[in-house]
Amino acid sequence: MSGGAQEGERGRASTGRVDGERVYSGRRIHVDVDRVRFPDGSIGRLELIRHSGAAAVVALDLPDAPADAAAPEPIVTLVRQYRYAAAGFIWEVPAGNLEPGEPPEACALRELEEEAGLRAGRLERLASVHTTPGFTDEVIHLFAAWELEAGETRHEASEFMDVHRLPLRRTIEMIDAGEITDGKTICALTLAARWVARRMDRIGDSGV
Repeated sequence: MSGGAQEGERGRASTGRVDGERVYSGRRIHVDVDRVRFPDGSIGRLELIRHSGAAAVVALDLPDAPADAAAPEPIVTLVRQYRYAAAGFIWEVPAGNLEPGEPPEACALRELEEEAGLRAGRLERLASVHTTPGFTDEVIHLFAAWELEAGETRHEASEFMDVHRLPLRRTIEMIDAGEITDGKTICALTLAARWVARRMDRIGDSGV
């Protein structure tokens, strides 16, 4: 490793929280005002929303054959949910916050049933994303779920949503048209579309 690279590593190692104060504790989030050492050695104050993390899941009814004129296309389950911060109803994939000590996979399966009334036989991680790293440490873990069967919805008193089934192709068109604006949903659906395409290619190559 070069001297410059070593200096860079030392610089990164010295960054981070010096001290701080918790100014708010809530049911879902905490707000801290921290003194932070930056990469150039200077110290400044930053407000940070602390979050336990979340999981979101793209529920897919998948065709058994490669995508062609005769094969059905994948169907996605979305919810149309009221969000006060968005001033109305928006399209989302089922998602929710991690409970203390809860693995992201378990959270994804739980939220899928609670919000969409579905149980999944198979689950695969798509990615983990920082939602808005400018002011929160929240990470959302994104999954694809398939081999679905009916479960039982359990909506909280503050949750208002309807469940919809849409072709995956249509949801990508909705992203392009600005009808889907939720960040985690855009990421999850885009990644799921790539995942489905790779899966169909593998099925086609296997001759199934």
